Amino acid sequence: MEIKKINHNQFVGLWLLSMITLVFIMIIVGGLTRLTDSGLSITQWELFKGILPPLNNNEWIIYFKLYKEIPQFKLVNPNMTIDEFKIIFYWEYFHRLLGRIIGLTYLIPLIYFSYKKTFEKKTLIVLYFIFFLILAQGILGWYMVESGLITNTSVSHYRLSLHLFFAFIIISFLIWNYLNFKSVKKKVFFNLKNKLPKLFFIFILIQIIIGAFVSGLDAGLIYQTWPKMNLSYIPDDVDFDKLNLSYLFNNQSFVQFLHRSFAYLIIIFFIVLGIKMFLDKKIKFLKNYFFVFLILTIQVVLGIFTLLSGLNLYLASLHQITSVILVFTVLNFNHKLS
Repeated sequence: MEIKKINHNQFVGLWLLSMITLVFIMIIVGGLTRLTDSGLSITQWELFKGILPPLNNNEWIIYFKLYKEIPQFKLVNPNMTIDEFKIIFYWEYFHRLLGRIIGLTYLIPLIYFSYKKTFEKKTLIVLYFIFFLILAQGILGWYMVESGLITNTSVSHYRLSLHLFFAFIIISFLIWNYLNFKSVKKKVFFNLKNKLPKLFFIFILIQIIIGAFVSGLDAGLIYQTWPKMNLSYIPDDVDFDKLNLSYLFNNQSFVQFLHRSFAYLIIIFFIVLGIKMFLDKKIKFLKNYFFVFLILTIQVVLGIFTLLSGLNLYLASLHQITSVILVFTVLNFNHKLS
């Protein structure tokens, strides 16, 4: 990233780092909101009205009454009390509040830096594109919530995966621009150099999407054994003769099988990548390679123990936190090689 005004360097770096931190926290809170089944507690869009939480008992009764009208309450939580409702409400409330904070924290400094002509034109276009993604993410969030208000007791796992995918795209853009800023170099991610590390990054994103499918379908609640899925490596309740993507991607067993299998593929691919780096004598990058491998190993181990624990909330949350750290290390690895 090329900076015209040197005296703004410190503020630009702090701004980008703050945004990465906020989006990181947002992903964690979003994951916990899903794990606690809190995402449907606020049944209206409330772009401006919902800035403040309910301030009196009458307001709480109104929100609780609206929640009682959706299938999740009727079919899953019919005995929920208003005090129990407040817990899931606050998870979703803070998730939405954080979204507003992220939007403002990003836009206000960006307008200031634009006015001061701090960035080159190409960099500025990328930064405004990130703001567009942030806006789109907010709309996607409501699009996701809406899918669980009429006939379903939870949100669509397709929309959930899209929402999570956008979050990781946003934080990836922020991380890459921050790395450009720190190195005082304007590197382009999608170039023709070092294809394998970039393909590895794409594999990680695909695995994150599949992970969202697992979460959205509660696919981790079945086959809580490893390395086998009960008595075999392949689930015995999936009809693989059905070449129907809708059937497969709505099937809990298949989605969990796919998540496991793709993890093995990622590990093998990364080992091959390391061997190729060694043969190509890229020794100076092996330190970065082994750091990525360490985080990847921790992520896999956390995934296994999350499954074996019966989806322990803390382990599941750590599994998602590590996925963000993994993305950061993979992007840093790619940046070094670019």
